[in-house]
Amino acid sequence: MVGEGRDRYGCSIHAYVLMTNHVHLLLTPMEKSSVSRMMQYVGRHYVPYINAKYARRGTLWEGRFKASIVDSASYLLACYRYIELNPVRAGMVMCPGDYRWSSFQGNGLAEPDGLLAPHAEYTNLGRNESERAANYRLLFEEPEQEEMLAVLREHTASGTPLGTDDFQAQIESMLSLKVGKAHGGRPRRV
Repeated sequence: MVGEGRDRYGCSIHAYVLMTNHVHLLLTPMEKSSVSRMMQYVGRHYVPYINAKYARRGTLWEGRFKASIVDSASYLLACYRYIELNPVRAGMVMCPGDYRWSSFQGNGLAEPDGLLAPHAEYTNLGRNESERAANYRLLFEEPEQEEMLAVLREHTASGTPLGTDDFQAQIESMLSLKVGKAHGGRPRRV
């Protein structure tokens, strides 16, 4: 279903993980509405399939999907890593390669995965597929930083662009709209 939605609405999938209670996708849309239309397609086709298969009724997901624009140069590979380490953080496996419902086999082990389209940042990791996969695995050798996890979670939950201050300013300029997270409370005294 995800592959069909990807093809129909023009999204490139770079990383994914299918967890028991949620899904993470790292996508590049080809058009403004590509992601929302793809997710709508998946919901319209997957939910009836699951309901029929398991003799159940109703929705599978609560609320709308959450999305955030990512500054590729600064955070893209961190997003890959965050997504593919989900099963490790959840205590389901010891290493990401042991989890079958993830893009790690394609990205980190160079196994064929028809859902994936490598992003330029990933492609820059090496001259060929095996070199890229080996260099990609090196990203997983360092322990995750709590600060980075908090940043990724905050931007995903709030739907705000994930990137440097310059990146956020560029997005705001393009949209003529404030897109960063608003600061609560009273304005600071000058």
